[in-house]
Amino acid sequence: MRQEKTLLEARRFRVVSLEYRDHAGRTHTREVVRHPGAVTILPLLDADRVCLIRNYRPGIDQTLLELPAGTLEPGEDPRNTALRELEEETGYRAQRLELMCEFYTSPGVLDELMWLYVATQLTAGPQRLDSGEEIETQVVAWDECLRLVRQGVIRDGKSLLGILFYDDLLRNRGGSAGGAFPNSS
Repeated sequence: MRQEKTLLEARRFRVVSLEYRDHAGRTHTREVVRHPGAVTILPLLDADRVCLIRNYRPGIDQTLLELPAGTLEPGEDPRNTALRELEEETGYRAQRLELMCEFYTSPGVLDELMWLYVATQLTAGPQRLDSGEEIETQVVAWDECLRLVRQGVIRDGKSLLGILFYDDLLRNRGGSAGGAFPNSS
């Protein structure tokens, strides 16, 4: 038995009360956020430079240094979302986009599934920010990016995962990860 009741309907998510039975047959109720899913993109300008963004996050009233990301529109393919969000937030267009992995951002309270892509062969262009977005691009060398992670400057989960996952692939595969991802698109 699984029943849910919508408590709040927002523009990008819903909050539901979920009633379910555990393996022992006991009934429980949890509040869960239903989210359409999202993408994050690791934009590599070349073998040694990555484009990060400084993004004001109203929920924590801070500007974070992070990877570009965005929410899927209804029925939108994650790959298309990644291409769209990369261009909107950074101005870059990617000729090559590879899926590195998929992950749940916070499965204890949220069903958001996030797709992590690496974007290469980039062409610069103008940003196309959505209303209310305060985003500035910052190109950094790969070693500097890793230093920012170690120093705690980069602090959001999707960016930490994307940077460290890609760095692990580079170290374990001896160089560029071109074509190395299991679900390349």
